[in-house]
Amino acid sequence: MKKTAIYPGTFDPITFGHIDVIKKGLKIFDKIIVAISESNSKNYLFESEERIKIVKNALFKDLNFKKSNIEIISFNSLTTDLCKKFRSKVILRGLRAVSDFEYEFQLAGMNKKLNNTIETLFLMSDVDKQIISSKLIKEIIEFGGDIKKFTTKSTVTALKHKYE
Repeated sequence: MKKTAIYPGTFDPITFGHIDVIKKGLKIFDKIIVAISESNSKNYLFESEERIKIVKNALFKDLNFKKSNIEIISFNSLTTDLCKKFRSKVILRGLRAVSDFEYEFQLAGMNKKLNNTIETLFLMSDVDKQIISSKLIKEIIEFGGDIKKFTTKSTVTALKHKYE
C-alpha cells in the first residue's frame, strides 16, 4: 500500500519553501497530495482554480516533478476529513521559524482530537528558504521588487500579471 501524505495550505502563491517541504516529503512518502484551501476565512490574491494552475505549472513545468507522485487538489473541508477521503494517516506541515510553531502545534493538537489515527509530521525547509513567505513575496512584487529567488518562473509571471 502506498504511503500518502496530505500537504494542506493556501499556496497563495507557492514558494521555494513550500517546494522544499514537498521535495523532503517525497523522500518519506510515495505520494503527496497538495491540498489547496478554499476556506473563506482568508483574503486570497488568487482564486483556488488559479492557485491550482500556478502550483501545477511550478511543480510539473518549471521543476519537472513526477505527476505520479503528486496530486494537486482544492478542498473546503476539515483536513482530517480529507485524510479520510484519501486514506492518509499523515498531515504534512512545513515549519520556517519558532513563530510558526505555536499555531502549528495548536492545529496538530486539534486535528488529533478530531481524528486520533492521524499524525502531523513537521518538516523544516532548508535554512536559505526559511525566510520566504507568500505574504512577503506578494509585498515585494507589489512594490516592483525582484522575487526570482523565492519562487518559480511561472509563479513570478502569474504574480506580475496580477499586479499589472
